[in-house]
This record gives sequence, C-alpha cells and structure tokens, in this order.
Amino acid sequence: MTNASAPPSRLRRLVAELAKFGAVGGAGVLVNMAAYNLVRHFTSLAYVRASVIATIISIVFNYVGFRYFTYRDRDKSGRKRELGLFAFFSAIGLVIENGVLYAGTYGLGFDTPLQTNVVKFCGIGVATLFRFWSYRSWVFRALPPRDQEAVREVTAAVREAESVLTHPHGPYGTAHRAPQPSPVVAHHTPEPSHQGQGRHRKARRVRVD
Repeated sequence: MTNASAPPSRLRRLVAELAKFGAVGGAGVLVNMAAYNLVRHFTSLAYVRASVIATIISIVFNYVGFRYFTYRDRDKSGRKRELGLFAFFSAIGLVIENGVLYAGTYGLGFDTPLQTNVVKFCGIGVATLFRFWSYRSWVFRALPPRDQEAVREVTAAVREAESVLTHPHGPYGTAHRAPQPSPVVAHHTPEPSHQGQGRHRKARRVRVD
C-alpha cells in the first residue's frame, strides 16, 4: 500500500512542472503574438524591431507567471540574483527567437504578414526549449529536500488554520470549543451538633426508672 503523504515521484513533479510551464508559456505566446501584430499594425517598425518589443512585453508577463505560479515553491532568497539571471537568459532567448525571425524574413524571403507570424511562432518554440532548461536550472532553483519538507509542513498548517477560520462551526452548527472540566460539587457532611448531644445526655439524666 502506498503512503498518501509520501512526496511525489521525480517524474510526476516534472510532468506537473511542464504543465505549469506550458500554461504560463502558452499565455505568454498569446501576449507575444498579439503585441507583435499590434506594433506592426500601428507603427511602421520593421519585423524584427516590432518582434523585439513584443518579446520584451512577454518576458515581463512570463516572469510574473513563473515566479508566482510555476515556480512559487522554489527558493525565494536572492531576488536580485534571480532577476539578473532571468534577464540574462531571457535576453539569450530573445536573440534566439528573433534570430529565427530575421533568418526567415530576410534570408528566406518570408516577408508576408502570415509568413512572418509563422516564422516568429517557430522562433518562439525554439527559444522556449532554451528558456525551460535555463529557468528551472539557474533562475528558479529547487529547494533542498529538507526545505521542501518544511515548506510542505508550513503549507499544510496554513491551510488547516485557514479552514478553521473559514468554517468556525462544527457539523451541528456549534463553534468548536476546548472541552471544559466538569464543575466539582463539594459535598458537605454536616457535623454532629454538640447542642443536640447535650440534650440527649440531659434527657438521659432526667429519666426515671
């Protein structure tokens, strides 16, 4: 029988990470493509320059998604270092993405609006592979096993506290209260009256045979 509280396997963690990375990355692709076409529509910038602006916008969007969703359980110490590494690897991804667009547009002659969108999408795909490897390996570092266990324990405690605060009443509609000790009733045993004893003695003296 498997233990339900056991930590997930490495494969399961990788699949979950890929799913979260894909969700944020997919939203980032939509932001990237939308920004690219808006810049191309409202300005006279060339393809690559418009793509660079769109890529920078999507990089900012992706950082928020990766930091607070995909890798929210990773090490949060050294935020300046994290931002510096993220900017560095994102810049490399920007060069890869727009290098593909430049090669396709000016090298292969794919310069129609539809063709440039397809080439840019392919460039995003190539750059995403690099970003996934660099972000998980260098930017959002995994916590050591002991720290991961501590994070899980703190998270479980916080959730339990939130559950108690959200549902302060029990199943019968009464609030949870600590058991109170039952009141102790002191039993007073009346002491024999000395006055009564004196009466009985006096009565015995008056008694006539």
